[in-house]
Amino acid sequence: MDQRISKRDIYDHFAELEKQTQALVDSMGVLQNQINAVLEENAELSIENEHLHQVLEEQRNKQAGDGTHLTPSRQNLQKLYKQGFHVCNEYYGKRLEDHESCTFCLETIFRDQAQD
Repeated sequence: MDQRISKRDIYDHFAELEKQTQALVDSMGVLQNQINAVLEENAELSIENEHLHQVLEEQRNKQAGDGTHLTPSRQNLQKLYKQGFHVCNEYYGKRLEDHESCTFCLETIFRDQAQD
């Protein structure tokens, strides 16, 4: 029993391997194009993210310059005031009447922070 492989079978097998190899190379090319697209998008998003951080920082600085930024302690006073309590020295801790506002409380909460 001689198990000789014919030359035609060898060539057919080689041709099949060549097709499989070419298909693999083509798949790798498609994958490489997809990776390049993802990396390009990532770079664009990183630049956009950095730009948005800069815009946010500018807005924060602008708010702080306008005096609208409150320190955590002043935010607590504002919360107490919104809950209906005086936060001014004159009436501290007393209940505000319904829909009452107190100029002293508002001055305490929003006065220029440079006085702190």
